[in-house]
Amino acid sequence: MLIKCAKLALAGRVSHFFIPKAWLILMRQNSLTSKTFFFMSDVNQTLNMPSDIKPPVPSGINVLTILTFIGCGLVFCALIWNLLGGAKKSLDKMEEMVNSSKFDEMPSLVKKMYSPENIELARKGYENRVPISLVGLLGVALCVVGAIQMRKLKQQGYYVYLIGELMPVLASLVFIGVASLANFNGIITIVFTLLFILLYSAQRKHLVNK
Repeated sequence: MLIKCAKLALAGRVSHFFIPKAWLILMRQNSLTSKTFFFMSDVNQTLNMPSDIKPPVPSGINVLTILTFIGCGLVFCALIWNLLGGAKKSLDKMEEMVNSSKFDEMPSLVKKMYSPENIELARKGYENRVPISLVGLLGVALCVVGAIQMRKLKQQGYYVYLIGELMPVLASLVFIGVASLANFNGIITIVFTLLFILLYSAQRKHLVNK
């Protein structure tokens, strides 16, 4: 009888010991399951959110804009050099070359480069160096801004760039004359200007942002 009572008492103690433990484990499992559920919900919401990652710049626009930045840097340096006295030095060298005793011995191609017409064009360029350089600097700024906008696939960037490219050409026509575009430097300028305009025009299909 005593043994049975001891067994019942021991069983009661064990039950009272394990029931709270089992309840605590169950509660912890439920808490872990809830946390896992909310974590997965946050992950799903994050995956469904619209991405802020910008689309990559098309390769054609990427190459053209890099070349534009390089070209604008070179033109900027040349314009500043002209304003600081470079145009006067070029004119003086041309006149010195024509007046030298060795000029008659030079090839005919070189003589054409130092013809009286080209010297007159250089003189007009020097006399109008300030407005020509200012218009050129404004054109450089517009080309850079337009190229940056086109890298963001904005349509207006193409038109800003187009204005920037044509402004120096119009300045030469106004302040020097049509002859400024008929010599070697003028032809090279026209060729590169038209080439880049055509290449950028071919990339307009990628400019989808306003």
